Amino acid sequence: MGRDVAEASPAARAVFDAADAALGFGLSKLCFEGPEEELRRTEIQQPAILTASVALLRALEERASVAPAYVAGHSLGEYSALVAVGSLDFEDAVRLVHARGRFMQEAVPEGRGAMAAVMGCEASVVEAACQHAASQTGRVVAPANYNGPAQTVISGDAAAVEAACTRARQQGAKRAVALEVSAPFHCELMAAAADKLALELARVRFDAPSAPVITNVEALPCDDAARFAALLERQVTAPVRFTEMVVRMKDLGVTRVLEVGPGRVLSGLVARIDRGLERAALAGAAGLDEAVAFAARSD
Repeated sequence: MGRDVAEASPAARAVFDAADAALGFGLSKLCFEGPEEELRRTEIQQPAILTASVALLRALEERASVAPAYVAGHSLGEYSALVAVGSLDFEDAVRLVHARGRFMQEAVPEGRGAMAAVMGCEASVVEAACQHAASQTGRVVAPANYNGPAQTVISGDAAAVEAACTRARQQGAKRAVALEVSAPFHCELMAAAADKLALELARVRFDAPSAPVITNVEALPCDDAARFAALLERQVTAPVRFTEMVVRMKDLGVTRVLEVGPGRVLSGLVARIDRGLERAALAGAAGLDEAVAFAARSD
């Protein structure tokens, strides 16, 4: 992951070198060579995705002027967004997400938590199914990611998640698919992780962003640097309101969206939320020319 852009761009290579220095171990080697099972550990996966995303951004900035009207990220991606607008130093961000991943992994014993994607129904059906399951089981389950009009990810105790999936299918959901995750993110079970992360966030400086950030917690633009630490703390236990975030950007006049980072998942989600938004994705060195042309347009 990221090896192609590191070889193609000195600026991207510098990002990987900075990550290695900030973390004190060879994250770049893990990204480029694996093994995959090590990369899947959330305390490695989070800084790896952040580093690859910022490396792609820096490679783009070498070749084009990038001045977004707004930025946004999905969960971990909010850290990349803050780096992109100069509010958070990359080295601070990579250390934060490394700690964030470790705290999340430690918050819940292995096997207790689960996440599932419920598809083919409105979010209100999923919310009601979670409330019913939580009441029936006495355990935690709640929406974690509002990914689109017909896709909501839920998170919580494994038994409650299973019960909520069953209830949602009974109420009209087409599918409910268990996700391969190492912890139940964005729910109350992550409270201990949020508390630990708050101490790390308090040590970090946030500067005024060059463009507002549409935050996960509020789905509103924020350019107040003094609020970012608290919003990132709340994000650990709160749902990612991605559907609202995209709708908000459209309401604010956004017409084009560029996804920067490994994969094209968010571009696909945006298409399901509003097909009127023009989309492009920079997921590797092969996409640099297209991204440069997309970013350089003045319309």
